[in-house]
Amino acid sequence: MGLLGILLGLSALIFLAFRGWSILLLAPIAALVAAAFAGEPLLAHWTQTFMGSAANFVASFFPLFLLGALFGKLMEDSGAVAAIARWMTGRLGPQRAILSVVLAGAAVTYGGVSLFVAIFVLVPMAMALFREAGIPRRLMPAAIALGTMTFTMSAAPGTPAIQNAIPMPFFGTTPFAAPGLGIIASAIMLGFGLWWLQRAAARAAAAGEGFGDDTPAPVDLAADDPVIRERASTAREFDPAEMHRSRSAVAELPILLAALPLFVVVGVNLVMSVLVLPHMDASFLAEPRWGGTSLSAVAGVWSVAVALLAAILVLVVTSSARIPSLRATMDAGANASVLPIFAVASLVGFGAVVAAMPAFALVREWVLGIGGGPLVSLAVATNVLAALTGSASGGLTIALEALGPTYMALAAQQGIDPGLLHRVAVIGAGTLDSLPHNGAVVTLLAVCGTTHRQSYMDIVMACIVGALIALGAVILLGSVVGSF
Repeated sequence: MGLLGILLGLSALIFLAFRGWSILLLAPIAALVAAAFAGEPLLAHWTQTFMGSAANFVASFFPLFLLGALFGKLMEDSGAVAAIARWMTGRLGPQRAILSVVLAGAAVTYGGVSLFVAIFVLVPMAMALFREAGIPRRLMPAAIALGTMTFTMSAAPGTPAIQNAIPMPFFGTTPFAAPGLGIIASAIMLGFGLWWLQRAAARAAAAGEGFGDDTPAPVDLAADDPVIRERASTAREFDPAEMHRSRSAVAELPILLAALPLFVVVGVNLVMSVLVLPHMDASFLAEPRWGGTSLSAVAGVWSVAVALLAAILVLVVTSSARIPSLRATMDAGANASVLPIFAVASLVGFGAVVAAMPAFALVREWVLGIGGGPLVSLAVATNVLAALTGSASGGLTIALEALGPTYMALAAQQGIDPGLLHRVAVIGAGTLDSLPHNGAVVTLLAVCGTTHRQSYMDIVMACIVGALIALGAVILLGSVVGSF
């Protein structure tokens, strides 16, 4: 009965979340269903297990959600994201429309700009480029997704994406874990995705298919749609409803000023991870007043937080005069972080209750018993949970909360570098999270004005198949030569 309760709770969560119900309501209800079928105390699991785990997630990662959303909103309203996208697309031109859109998305998201900010800025530019090049509109979502939702989220070394930060407290790693493998995985995802999209565009041209429906992209309608907002809440760290709570700059921002904050994010992150924190005396963290923790448990989050804060300060100093209302922009950015952090925390609370059920021992044994060793079973666990929850960050946290210590023990026994576990876990969580019910996928299709039937297969090839190939390559190389 316990396993049946877990399956029923999870099924209800997936079905109702896809229909636009709030995760804040669904997650505790689904957790209580699982507890009820197991004959466990309901109130205790709600207030102690569920809320305790959710609160720990908020305490650990809210600084990154807050700073990430604030940075993204400042980059949007200063005109920096638009300037970078225009510069990139202007240099490559309509003849390389697909490559232009992919690289523009990759540049801004690797530099720390929130996914939804990138999407809302890139879509109108992608429409103009694809229309001029005669490339079908249905390929736009896959091109944008390839640049914003794949390697810059999970594989590129040092990416400030929240998904890359989540394993750090569990494995004691940095954002630059397994950098060589991350670069190889990034190249595979980018290369395979571009190959598929160029192939699809060539076949469409040969069949006489042009851009198609010239209806303007419903960017504003998508941002204000409450159903899309709920679906998107667990996908990334930015609430789309805050897109229109402030005004963007009218004047064009010079490209060097626009790109400077992105370089600051990457550079400060690297300096903090490699030079500053490893040489810091942080023994005081072991004291009870600091939670009895260690530097390895918080260093990764500190690195990303300082990098984002430094970039925000640079933006304010260099571009605040261009922003119509700095206070409105900063308020909107801060508010945009609230719903996503609590939505993902609710998923984590649900996972904690499920992991506390006696029946979960069967799931644990099945996962750890998968052939191929710890790397394969970790990849399967993060893939499956990200697919079921429709959230890379939620699925990844649930998997590591339940199984992280076990994998660290196995790694110590078998001589596996924790950095390799980190990279496998993040890439694994970033593959099957792009199933049809994923909030980022739903939002992207809505903003582009296309449907699942028209565009989803190309998203599968560009975002899922390419990522699975890259994940397989990382596991194979990591098993043979180790982490590098």
